[in-house]
Amino acid sequence: MNSIRHLSKTALRASANSKHTLPELPYDYAALEPIISRDIMNLHHAKHHNTYVTNLNAAQEKLAAALEKGDVSAAISLGPALKFNGGGHLNHSIFWKNLSPDKCEPSAKLCAAITESFGSAENMKKLLAAQTTAIQGSGWGWLGFCPASKKLKIATCANQDPLQATTNLVPLLGIDVWEHAYYLQYKNVRADYVNAIFDIINWKDVSQRYECASA
Repeated sequence: MNSIRHLSKTALRASANSKHTLPELPYDYAALEPIISRDIMNLHHAKHHNTYVTNLNAAQEKLAAALEKGDVSAAISLGPALKFNGGGHLNHSIFWKNLSPDKCEPSAKLCAAITESFGSAENMKKLLAAQTTAIQGSGWGWLGFCPASKKLKIATCANQDPLQATTNLVPLLGIDVWEHAYYLQYKNVRADYVNAIFDIINWKDVSQRYECASA
């Protein structure tokens, strides 16, 4: 029992010392203009995403300390912070790679899956745009893969709730509709931002995510 407790404490310390970091963008802040401005990208990545990373690390350190002390109440109280900041980190890490200044097309396999699930790529975009635009408050619109049905589905998540933990769908393409993602440029016209973002989707990345999820 003592050896198990010792291993548990060692694992907790290792977890606390394993820091999450802000991922570098695969392009410059101005690379997605005119769809998304340099100012928005700078603020979104360097400020908002970085805050999620900082707060996630802090919450994990507190969780490790609480578990090591056997303080169950303190550990439970950290759940919302871990979900919000952890989700923010996960969601944005996908989002940056989902975007690209370089034009590309979905793979043949992804195209076939889109057609099977939605009838056409255009119909998928319309459905994703409509449901994403209609989110009340802040959240994300997603194109995801359902492991059970082996089909693509569209879903929305409130705030920073991560798609897979919330719906069991594997995230392929996410659209951030928190106001900080678009308001400096599109003001209150969320639909214009959502429709415009399809012009900078990195379909190569989305296709690779589909290949991995459906393998």
